[in-house]
Amino acid sequence: MERETEHRSEERAVRISAGAIELEGNLGVVEGSQGVVLFAHGSGSGRSSPRNLYVARALRQAGLSTLLIDLLTAEEEEVDLRTRQLRFNIGVLAERLIKTTGWLREEPGTQSMRIGYFGASTGAGAALVAAAECPDQVSAVVSRGGRPDLAGEALSHVEAPTLLIVGGSDVPVIGMNEEALGRMHAEKRLEIVAGATHLFEEVGALEEVARLAAAWFRRYLAPGR
Repeated sequence: MERETEHRSEERAVRISAGAIELEGNLGVVEGSQGVVLFAHGSGSGRSSPRNLYVARALRQAGLSTLLIDLLTAEEEEVDLRTRQLRFNIGVLAERLIKTTGWLREEPGTQSMRIGYFGASTGAGAALVAAAECPDQVSAVVSRGGRPDLAGEALSHVEAPTLLIVGGSDVPVIGMNEEALGRMHAEKRLEIVAGATHLFEEVGALEEVARLAAAWFRRYLAPGR
């Protein structure tokens, strides 16, 4: 049981079937929560990413439940460390997000909650592809330093309100996000965190990411939207 802050929450390890494999994750259910945020990691990151752990804690403190999962198995991670190919297989990552979304719909603790995606790096591209394929299941998307451009043609089919957050010093990624934003028709916004680099390691940068994400999810995962 997590220490009580603004909201009481409980975390537990979960295993989610995704076809022939099982994905490992950490589910944090907040008492009275109306929404759950599924984290889509990318570029070799996983559920133990300190940055996503920080954001997840902030979301739970804001009253949102969270699910952090490893989109690759331990064996696949070993292969990816050598080849760096699986992290860019957006189709596979999106398919696993969709399987996990189905799991959230069946899990007693989350089945009544609205679902949001928080994608980082290549995981943002996968999150947008999955959101486009499940418009009736995904209510909001937030990208942190993401590669939404990797979603390709799916961008124009995304219906979920989408917030893209980029560091002000992450110049190449700003351009990629601006290009992706122009191809989207859903409600959308680009937020640039001044002075932040790709990993948002500067003082106050990650706090700003968490603040922006919490506000977006609380707005669009609220009941009745």
